[in-house]
Amino acid sequence: MRANARKSGGRRDGPDIATVAALIGDPGRAAMLTALMTGKALTATELAHEAGVGLATASSHLAKLEAGNLVTPTKQGRHRYYKLTDADVAGLLESLMGVAARAGHLRTRTGPRDPALRHARVCYDHLAGDLGVGLFEGLLARGLIARSGEHVHVTEIGAKAISSFGIDLAALHHPRRALCKPCLDWSERKAHLGGSLGRALLARMTDLGWAKRLPGTRIVAFTPTGERALRRHFGIHSP
Repeated sequence: MRANARKSGGRRDGPDIATVAALIGDPGRAAMLTALMTGKALTATELAHEAGVGLATASSHLAKLEAGNLVTPTKQGRHRYYKLTDADVAGLLESLMGVAARAGHLRTRTGPRDPALRHARVCYDHLAGDLGVGLFEGLLARGLIARSGEHVHVTEIGAKAISSFGIDLAALHHPRRALCKPCLDWSERKAHLGGSLGRALLARMTDLGWAKRLPGTRIVAFTPTGERALRRHFGIHSP
């Protein structure tokens, strides 16, 4: 049996995680992917600046990321913009950040934005950080969603509450994206709510004027009134 495995070169069936890991593992490419977690499309020049590399190097990195299906380009006029391929890529990056933080692999420089990032930030298109985790736990505690392992679904009373919050739940169903999905939060090391419902909830909060995205960052800045409304509406008790 072992001899046969050696003769076959140790071939294994299933997804090749080594290829994806190698693409993410380069510091320059990792910096580019992290910059794209804002959900905003960026040019090669902008991503070169984020990674601290020349344009030619950035273009080479982007070609590899595109071939690996981690980023998707869109051409608009003379410019070519890049985005993460989907929310699953963002979820993978967020999880890796959590592993890196837990293992002690942290950047040596910290700044005034760090507390704000930990409090509330965007994870591609949904709310993460302390308030994101609080939202997920509040939805669970109030019975608006239910969780079994990695499966999360909206309950009957949850559907009514979400509708009263101004979200058309039926319009959120999509064959290529889960309605609700737990996403491991890198700073809290607990789950926040991903999926199309997570995206819709953050969009509704911004529409209500509770919060706004800070340009060029992942920070979601809540107004004092907006944060109080968020906590009251969804039963968030985190500090």
